[in-house]
Amino acid sequence: MTYNLIRYGVKDASIAENRALVAKVFEALEETGPQSVRYLVLELENGEFVHLVGYDKDSSALTGLEAFKAFGADHAVRRSTPLARSSAKIVGDYHMLANETVPA
Repeated sequence: MTYNLIRYGVKDASIAENRALVAKVFEALEETGPQSVRYLVLELENGEFVHLVGYDKDSSALTGLEAFKAFGADHAVRRSTPLARSSAKIVGDYHMLANETVPA
């Protein structure tokens, strides 16, 4: 599995919109249930969002979703900082989010 970490800041006025668009991506993932994708998004206190994306072979099971395309459509306008993308390797994972519930 290939992993990427993506980090960017969002303008204060666009945080709720960004959060809602991310939620739509998760709804689409729940509906389609791709087994080849792992996806986690964190929102930090300072308005930054961090995405950890894992995928087998290619990321189209995620990036091909209409909800993901809508998320990306005006992404540059919502951002307050440039997008930073890095390849990542999971060195360790101990029950991360195994029993967590995501707030609505």
